[in-house]
Amino acid sequence: MYRLISCATALFCFLQFLSAANIETDRLALLEGKDKITDDPFSVMNSWNDSLHFCGWHGVTCGYQNKRVVELDLHSLKLRGSLSPYVGNLSFLKVLNLQNNSFGGTIPPEVGRLHNLQSLLLTNNSIAGEIPSNISRCSSLFELGASRNKLVGRIPPGFGFLLHLLCLDLSTNNLTGTIPSSLGNLSSLSMLHLGGNNLVEKIPDDLGNLKNLTILALGSNMLSGIVPLSIFNLSFLAKLDLGSNDLEGHLPSDLGNTLPYLQFLSIAGNQFTGLIPASISNSSNIGVLQMSENYLQGPVPSLQKLHWLTDLVIGDNSLGSGEATDLDFVSSLANATMLQWLDIGPNNFKGILPKIICNFSTLTFLKFESNRIAGKIPTCIESLVELQIFNGWGSQLSGVIPQGIGKLQNLNELDLSINQLSGDIPSSIGNLTKITVLQLSQNNLQGHIPLSLGNCRNLLGLALSQNNLSGRIPSSILSLSTLSIALDLSSNRLTGSLPEEIGQLNNLAALDISGNMLSGGIPTALQTLKGLRILDLSQNNLSGEIPKFLVSLPLQMLNLSDNVMLKGEVPTSGVFSNISAVFVTGNNRLCGGIAKLKLPRCNFVKSKTRRSSHRLRKKTKELATSDDLEDFPNMSYQFLLKATEGFSSNNLLGYGSFGVVYKGILNDQDGKIVAVKVFKLEHAGAFKSFMAECEVLRSMRHRNLIKIVTACSSVDYQGNDFKALVYEYMINGSLDDWLHPTQATNRIQDANHTPKSLNLCQRLDVAVDVAFALEYLHHSCVPSVVHCDLKPSNVLLDSDLVAHVSDFGLAKFLVLEDIDNSQQSSSVGLRGTIGYAPPEYGSGNEVSICGDVYSFGILLLEMFTGKRPTDDMFNDGLSLRHFVEAALPDKVSEILDNALLEEIAVEENNSTMILNALISVLRTALSCSTELPRERLNMSDVATKLSSIKGKLLQRR
Repeated sequence: MYRLISCATALFCFLQFLSAANIETDRLALLEGKDKITDDPFSVMNSWNDSLHFCGWHGVTCGYQNKRVVELDLHSLKLRGSLSPYVGNLSFLKVLNLQNNSFGGTIPPEVGRLHNLQSLLLTNNSIAGEIPSNISRCSSLFELGASRNKLVGRIPPGFGFLLHLLCLDLSTNNLTGTIPSSLGNLSSLSMLHLGGNNLVEKIPDDLGNLKNLTILALGSNMLSGIVPLSIFNLSFLAKLDLGSNDLEGHLPSDLGNTLPYLQFLSIAGNQFTGLIPASISNSSNIGVLQMSENYLQGPVPSLQKLHWLTDLVIGDNSLGSGEATDLDFVSSLANATMLQWLDIGPNNFKGILPKIICNFSTLTFLKFESNRIAGKIPTCIESLVELQIFNGWGSQLSGVIPQGIGKLQNLNELDLSINQLSGDIPSSIGNLTKITVLQLSQNNLQGHIPLSLGNCRNLLGLALSQNNLSGRIPSSILSLSTLSIALDLSSNRLTGSLPEEIGQLNNLAALDISGNMLSGGIPTALQTLKGLRILDLSQNNLSGEIPKFLVSLPLQMLNLSDNVMLKGEVPTSGVFSNISAVFVTGNNRLCGGIAKLKLPRCNFVKSKTRRSSHRLRKKTKELATSDDLEDFPNMSYQFLLKATEGFSSNNLLGYGSFGVVYKGILNDQDGKIVAVKVFKLEHAGAFKSFMAECEVLRSMRHRNLIKIVTACSSVDYQGNDFKALVYEYMINGSLDDWLHPTQATNRIQDANHTPKSLNLCQRLDVAVDVAFALEYLHHSCVPSVVHCDLKPSNVLLDSDLVAHVSDFGLAKFLVLEDIDNSQQSSSVGLRGTIGYAPPEYGSGNEVSICGDVYSFGILLLEMFTGKRPTDDMFNDGLSLRHFVEAALPDKVSEILDNALLEEIAVEENNSTMILNALISVLRTALSCSTELPRERLNMSDVATKLSSIKGKLLQRR
């Protein structure tokens, strides 16, 4: 008996010893963890010392009986450091919560030893490295949150063994690879959040097994393919986020029936096609519906059951049918009394801006830009007192801006540019004291600029250009020191001098007051604008000398053109030393400057004899002609004669109205092949064409513009004037040759290349190249350049089939006066080629960048249909544009080039995707070639759209 008691006593002592040892293990593990903390701004770790049992340390919770650590909660304490591997010794730990700190380092693999762990919460830190695969051994885990870190690598497939897991959140990291199909084994999972990573390939079908899922968030990855139908059958889903991926296919027609509890749905930023399901209204709990940036089309169904809707975002699709009923769905939202975001542009919606919008009293974001929405801005708009963003640019709004607009005192941005608004700018607009961006450009507004705009003390950008505003520039708006983005008052009828108050715009980056009737000198107050990068004072009546202080401003562009009263010497330093940044044309009283400005010398001495004077005038005239060639080394007639083998017909590459193009070989070390354009000077307008090309090409530099090598201004062996330009040789000829190879062979018998048909990707490449070339000419050049004769024969292809826009013989700088005001053929008078020239040119309108956009639209239609706009089939009112418009979208295959149809037939699995891409391209072309110039897209938007279509197509093929 004694022995039994002794053994029991010994066993009890041994167990006490083991317990004490294990408790000591926990204490030491905690202290090791403390050593890894490098910054403790709240000093919470001061309590971790031997004066207090560790169970009383801040954030530490122990078991009631065994005194082992069961919870370590240090969340939101701004701690910095790393996670100690000794945490794996806390074998009784159930909760590890380090959220909202600044922990770095990695997740130690020793965490996988915590078999009792139920919650691992590491969200919002800077933890990097891969997720240890042995975390799958934490078999008790029901909550794993590690979002907003810097984790890399793959999601461990072993996570599929965590059968008790309810919540898995690995969002906003740098994870790669695929979504493991093993996650479909987690039958208890209610939340799966993997958004904001770099996950690829398809969504596994197995995720459709997660019948208890209420949140599935996979947005902002690189997922592709068709969404498994089983995902749309997860009937308990309250949130489904698939946005910003590369997913495709149609939404199921019964989506609203299979997801009755849905509150949040996002498919934005994908490649979904087809219709918005009419059943969507049956998901009556939806608060957020985001479907923007897809290829959805057709009418928007009634949304009348969506009473809880707060966000409707469906812009950047092809929704609408061009009918007056397109906006009926807005009226169906009459009971959506909590609507805050309404974004329906750009699309193909037509109709009158519905007054029911005024009933959405909680609306903060209203965006319907780039549609065909017409009518007046309803006066009841004043009731939307919560509105912060109001964007309706590029629409067809008419009438006046209501005085009640001033009641929208929470408005932050107002953009009504490119519409048909008229009347005065209401003085009440000065009540918008929170507004930061105000854009009313390209309307028919008149009257004076309201003095009350000076009350808008938060204004960062103001654009009122291209209206009919008159009177003086109010000094009140020049006292808005917050203006930093831009002040654009160009192309109006403003008068008076530029007020000295301009000097108060200390933060301004861009000032454009060109195209007005301003007079007086350039004010000295401008010298205080130390942040100014762009200054455009052109096309006014400014006088006096150019102030010297302009050289000290950090200007990247200065335009003083067409101010005929400016006089005196042009500086040579600062911005004036950069020929591509300074513009002084149209000012014949200026002198000096750098040589490339081609201005006369200052203070030259006139000869006292009549003969000397005559010689001086003659010499000056000759220099004025040759100055345009000074950027190019001049070649002799004899040199080019030899290079082209006597301008042999065997070297003929092409010909046009003003010249003939030959292939030539320069007699240099590498025998460089070039294209020589010889101008037919006996033809009216040929000389002006030569000068126009010199003027454009001497200063334009872009990957997609033809490059000039040199020039020749000489006389031939008969004593006749001879003008020629030498270009880099494009071995693959013109786009016209590739689109119409049979006709190209007939036109030039001895062609130097044999064009083949361009495939879809090559055509898209060419379209994007040309779009970027025009965007550069229209929006990056100062002054803007209008090509005036864009067509396939003026698009040349190099050895890599990169497109180069050529033939600038008809080009025009927008700020220059017409090159020729006579009735003769000239770079103004010709106005392009029949079939490609916009209709307004035929009515005598001035050339514009909108005209180039029209020509590009026609070129785009020709590229994908294979039909010229002058084809014999287009008569009796039928045009290439009408031919395409009538076929979209259902009959697109009936109008495509045969070569494209053959390509689609070969790629049967991708045929729907390809056709949808082509529909998008052709819709873009139609938007470029509308009859009214103001309805056309600008080339920046066109280039972006085509690049997006091309990028999405390439990713999927």
